[in-house]
Amino acid sequence: MTDEVTLPRFDQLPTVEGAPPGSAWWLFGKDDQVGMLNLQTPERIVRASRLVQRGVMFPLNWNLELPDPPLFNRGALRQTIFGGPIHHDDVLDNFYPQASSQWDTLVHVGNSRFGFYNGIRKEEVTGKPGSRGGIDQWARRGIAGRAVLLDIGRFLAERGEPIDFASDRRVSVAELEECAAAQGVGFEVGDVLLLRTGWTEWYEGLDERARVALANMATFRAPGIAAGEAMAEYLWNLHICAIASDLPSVEAWPPRREHGGFLHEWLLGMFGIAIGELWDLSRLAADCADDGRYEVFLVSAPLNKLGGIGSPPNAIAFK
Repeated sequence: MTDEVTLPRFDQLPTVEGAPPGSAWWLFGKDDQVGMLNLQTPERIVRASRLVQRGVMFPLNWNLELPDPPLFNRGALRQTIFGGPIHHDDVLDNFYPQASSQWDTLVHVGNSRFGFYNGIRKEEVTGKPGSRGGIDQWARRGIAGRAVLLDIGRFLAERGEPIDFASDRRVSVAELEECAAAQGVGFEVGDVLLLRTGWTEWYEGLDERARVALANMATFRAPGIAAGEAMAEYLWNLHICAIASDLPSVEAWPPRREHGGFLHEWLLGMFGIAIGELWDLSRLAADCADDGRYEVFLVSAPLNKLGGIGSPPNAIAFK
């Protein structure tokens, strides 16, 4: 695809026979398994690389050992180091690629009515040769381009409305727009939206007892963006290729029907927009607040695992 591709607005998404209404299925062909990352064209990558002015790097992976205990009933990583007198190797057991900083692939969550992005069938997600929609599709392609940080946590705190991280506080479209305006930043086609709230920093300040209590999924609450069609429309109309945050689920948890259900179903299942979660955006956000520049060159190299459902992002932002 090239920069000349014209993307429809949400209310203009075409009705195509065999595809769900209001979806981006087949926009890049019926065999596409990459989704909106197709928008990271060579031309856009070159332009984004010019954002590097100081040569400063901000690694965005959080510790693999955090959260501890893991959330969403995922398991904790176990490492065994072994070797001889002058060498070491190690082996990782019980490794959940989506327990800490992660990408969610397009087959992580489908749409409850229409299934997985571009009509990928559940039986095609095997982790074996021929598996479709896995992390290997992104890994072999590579992820690089312009990213915009919205520091919604700092923005709300400065206007006297700090986020309660123990709640399911839902950030609205209007608040995202107000934050972008306050930062003086706009979006371009193919951007990655980085959303910083401060959740990972808050988590690091919790004691062991509080972390154990938080991992009880029966009572787990976390802030995030609101679900529903209005948010789906807003994010689609930005024509971003991905959204990544320092939150456990990007959207507020738990998802509630009265708040629009599960936004993952729109972003992954209908649009092919990648989702990143539990990224460590603390140092990057502090630097952006210091110099007033909220756009960066972002590179990510996920694990090349055949048919993988997710992966640590191995992401670095450059300024």
